[in-house]
Amino acid sequence: MPKVKSPRKGSLAFKPRKRAKRIYPVIKSWPAMKDVKPLGFAGYKAGMTHIMAVDKQANSPTAGQLVQFPVTVIDCPPIFILGVRAYSKDYNGLKSAKDLFFKTFQKDLSRKMKLPKNYDFESRLKEFESADIADVKLIVNTLPRQSGLEKKKPEIFEIAIGGSDVKSKIEYAKQLLGKEISVGKIFKNGDWVDIVSVTTGKGFQGSIKRHGVKMLSHKEGKNRRGIGSMGQKRPGKLRWTVPLPGQLGFHTRTELNKRIILIGDKNSAVNPAGGFVKYGNIPNEYVILHGSVAGPRKRLVRMRFSVRPPSLNLPLPEVKSVSTESKQGV
Repeated sequence: MPKVKSPRKGSLAFKPRKRAKRIYPVIKSWPAMKDVKPLGFAGYKAGMTHIMAVDKQANSPTAGQLVQFPVTVIDCPPIFILGVRAYSKDYNGLKSAKDLFFKTFQKDLSRKMKLPKNYDFESRLKEFESADIADVKLIVNTLPRQSGLEKKKPEIFEIAIGGSDVKSKIEYAKQLLGKEISVGKIFKNGDWVDIVSVTTGKGFQGSIKRHGVKMLSHKEGKNRRGIGSMGQKRPGKLRWTVPLPGQLGFHTRTELNKRIILIGDKNSAVNPAGGFVKYGNIPNEYVILHGSVAGPRKRLVRMRFSVRPPSLNLPLPEVKSVSTESKQGV
């Protein structure tokens, strides 16, 4: 009888599968762009709906026809430019060297962090400009009071600045200090973005649900939902390839090349009857992305310009309508 061969059971992708350090993600790599502007933004996931749009792809079977597209709606209130962080370069790469914060914080943020009483913004600015700087990034905070959430505490994170000249980056960052910036000033319709978010947590799960391994025979006794072998006897340790139980969900994940279908501020055109389920109505600017986005409703989703955009110049669908039917019964 010939030897039966089959691929191994259970995916080894995304190792280690451990919980994210915080509920909103950190972006460690950014694309290289010539334009001096912020390379990312953030918003709160409101929910999904669908749009009716004309397919503009010439080689598509539905070219020129009205097609339904599934989309995710992201509530994008403006973000506040809180400060600037300078990085110096050493043999290990970039290292945080100096921070420059604005003169005053917003009320909600002042509960979370405070400046020293003798904080002198002008002298700090001179020190910042004279320092040996290899790169700068914006320190921003969200404005959840302006979103559809009943939330006050803002999130704080960094956003990289495009361009190759450090001096131009510093001048651009100085102009933005203490100001609010909207998503429409960074992205536009048709842009390709990467979505970085923390997935929905499912707690501690077994090997069947966590890795998709095959359930054992009924003759295996009490271990039907376990794995058949834990590995060889020597060396006496478990290898990382063994599909063990553990944490499932609440992982930081990046989805490449999501397309922005529409950026708008006309709330009546996107808010469904009765509001988005477990979210409510969107009062500000919003972003409509093609397809799904990882994570539950209300979770902060970060967007950046795509690090590996498609080489094909695909036309953007012509949006005719956005579904505003009630999602309460779905």
